[in-house]
Amino acid sequence: MKAELELVDSGMRLVGRNERGQMSFFDADPAVGGSDSAPRPLEVFLQAMMACTAMDVLSILRKKRRTVTAFRMSAEAERAAEHPRVFTRIHLRYELVSPDATEQDLQRAIELSQSTYCSASIMVRRSGCTLTWEAQLLRPESQAVGVPEG
Repeated sequence: MKAELELVDSGMRLVGRNERGQMSFFDADPAVGGSDSAPRPLEVFLQAMMACTAMDVLSILRKKRRTVTAFRMSAEAERAAEHPRVFTRIHLRYELVSPDATEQDLQRAIELSQSTYCSASIMVRRSGCTLTWEAQLLRPESQAVGVPEG
């Protein structure tokens, strides 16, 4: 894996390029010379970790021939107060909408991702960060039980 990074203005705006030429932009808070025009590096790091585990979970569910109608994740992260301001705690929330997946399917997919496949999550945990998660399985509205009509 190779990447490049380049300063694109007189402030702190940076552009990264991967081997395929795809670009990612970064910036900093105005208090440290940025213009707040793009995500900060650790925001992107957190999103990348979420994408890593999400792709695992989706792949595992699809290999089990489960239908994925929708999928969302959110994260709440805390960082150390002093430098280096590493992540100290991350809590992930997985939300799956599926007409045929079970809670057990979703939990097992997350467990496999977090214990075996998601390099980003495993790297974060090995750094000493506490990583927790919760999952919610929802049914498509047309199949939801107890949803009032109208």
